[in-house]
Amino acid sequence: MDLSANLNSSQIEAVTAPLGSVLVLAGPGSGKTRVLTHRVAQLITAMGVVPRSIVAVTFTNKAAKEMSKRVQELLTHDTNAGDGLPNLGTFHALCARIIRQEADHLPLTRDYVIYDDADQQSLVREAIKDLRLDPKQTRPGRILNAISKAKNELIELEDYPTDTYANEVVRLVYERYQQALLANNALDFDDLLFWVYRLLRDHDDLQSAYRRRFQHLLVDEFQDTNTAQYSLLRLLAGENPDLFVVGDPDQSIYRWRGADYRNVHRFQEDYPQARTILLEQNYRSTQTILDVATAVIDRNPGRQRKLLFTDRGSGIPVVLHESYNENDEADFAVELISTLTFAGEADPGDCAVMYRTNAQSRALEEAFLRAGLPYRIVGAQRFYGRREIKDLIAYLRLIHNPVDRVSLLRALNTPPRGIGAKTIELLLESSQKRDVAPAEILFALARDKDPALMDIFNPRARRALVSFADSWLRWIEMKENSGLVALIDLILEETNYRAYIDDGTEEGESRWENIQELRRVAYEFEDIDLASFLESIALISDQDTLSEEQNAPTLLTLHAAKGLEFPVVIIIGLNDGVLPHQRSFDDPEAMAEERRLLYVGVTRTKDRLYLLRTFRRRIAGPSTLSEPSRFLHNIPPKLLDGDLLGSQNWEQTSYKQKTTWDLSSKIPLEPQYEPGMRVRHKVFGEGIVLSTKIDHDDEEVSVEFEEIGTKHLDASMAQLEVLDG
Repeated sequence: MDLSANLNSSQIEAVTAPLGSVLVLAGPGSGKTRVLTHRVAQLITAMGVVPRSIVAVTFTNKAAKEMSKRVQELLTHDTNAGDGLPNLGTFHALCARIIRQEADHLPLTRDYVIYDDADQQSLVREAIKDLRLDPKQTRPGRILNAISKAKNELIELEDYPTDTYANEVVRLVYERYQQALLANNALDFDDLLFWVYRLLRDHDDLQSAYRRRFQHLLVDEFQDTNTAQYSLLRLLAGENPDLFVVGDPDQSIYRWRGADYRNVHRFQEDYPQARTILLEQNYRSTQTILDVATAVIDRNPGRQRKLLFTDRGSGIPVVLHESYNENDEADFAVELISTLTFAGEADPGDCAVMYRTNAQSRALEEAFLRAGLPYRIVGAQRFYGRREIKDLIAYLRLIHNPVDRVSLLRALNTPPRGIGAKTIELLLESSQKRDVAPAEILFALARDKDPALMDIFNPRARRALVSFADSWLRWIEMKENSGLVALIDLILEETNYRAYIDDGTEEGESRWENIQELRRVAYEFEDIDLASFLESIALISDQDTLSEEQNAPTLLTLHAAKGLEFPVVIIIGLNDGVLPHQRSFDDPEAMAEERRLLYVGVTRTKDRLYLLRTFRRRIAGPSTLSEPSRFLHNIPPKLLDGDLLGSQNWEQTSYKQKTTWDLSSKIPLEPQYEPGMRVRHKVFGEGIVLSTKIDHDDEEVSVEFEEIGTKHLDASMAQLEVLDG
């Protein structure tokens, strides 16, 4: 079998490189997985390497299965079965096998178990309780995140810093946590790497044995390795290894998980004799898209530049579109997909809408639902189904309808306030016996109106119930005199809800951003009552939003987009503070990763790329003027179809465009529509034109549709059909 068939010259150079240290810097869409799997097959079929002496590792089970499948397809049937099979899998799977084989050298047995996140949280909570620490100040998630980071950085317990009180608390919990793991003959996910590293570091005989056993090491997605993984590879490889690594520092976007793209530079320093091969030919995107991606990533300092090229031609320009606010931005994305589908230029499933944070999916989901179009979400629960959103809505429903028992049971001990299952059982029994809603029992306790109730609950439970009821009554009273946002803010403050969900991890911060997004929704309903707001939310969340049709547009974060590709990509929220995220403004490393994140999103695109931003955006309150993403200024205008107007001059520039006549225009644009016309849109149905105006080189039409209300449309894209009458 000719393994070089269908490979370009750079790929052939990598696959057939002599044994030794090889670094393959693979641009997006350049066939890196093909190169790695062909390299494994080349070692076996052309270089006479014994299969069982090969170890090829990657990061996910899905990627490992794909790698294994491709290798099996490449290997010929006459491969000597007696020589075994190559070891293909994830870092953690490899380490788990080593630990089982070498358990005699460790303080656990071969039948150890691996604890998941829930198990780990439970152990941390027990440790916090045993140490008599305040659980409100010592969040289990934050502590566990710090312990995980320490293990990934190979920081031993005795070396953990205690220079601050917070670090001292982490060290105390870390010690108890590790003791509890070993007492349960258990390891957490990070321990798999941590223990194998220590095993090989501290036992020269084992280190030598595994070096003889695993003589050929290959690593996929090398830019995503952390300190523990790189150090483990160094121990397994030795000084003059056959070590073949494939990666792209420009696509390193998991810093918050411990991934360190600088391991690529460390590899070059540790193995100065290593051959470096660039894979620059892209098989996915058009040249224009690659040029946009290059313009964005070239501003990152200290990187080895790759000249991405393709045989696919230049393609069409990348479209830059500026909407007024988030809702118009979402409507534009939906209308764009509808237009491309209607014109036969794309299937719905060809399209992806990408964004920086999960909270941004809310406006998109509502836009799809208003248009009656299905969609799929990757890597996240739908906005109104997320736990934190359902928690806050439960509080609002209780204020609106105190007899809502389902919402009461959700809110009563969320966040935990010392109301246990037995107390709740007594509350429900009391309400049933008296034939009243549980709320009546709680309000009576708070107002001290029924002495007989005092004996039902123990003093601690009674205090917790009264505290909850007092707050509840205040919220009900406030409902009549304050706006929605003020009411939500009071609930969040009095329940200390942020401390409950934001544990300092990426996931915790994402949950808090979702709460802020719901708060922004409330601003849009500030002039209506709570009942109307809850009705609107219910109509959205109760619709059939669970469509998982394959031929439907995909909504996903830029982090979740890694490894995927789509013919049409729409990236929304290209505003400073969103992408790049405001947390990166004072951290150069974080800002560099934000740039890599956009680079990953752009390079997921095959044919059509749309970059969207808004003039105004709600961050934590009223809509304010918003700056374009600084990354947009790095893209040469010749690559873009659309103008970039900064928020500082947008309003006066827009006013000038609307009130002056460009004398250089040969023929002024004439309106196609006028108020009172009855029109039909292929997605939104029939409606009446309310107003129309010429905006630059297009006509903006406001239409009141019968089903979904008022929409603001660009005539060139809307393709409205004028109806008689």
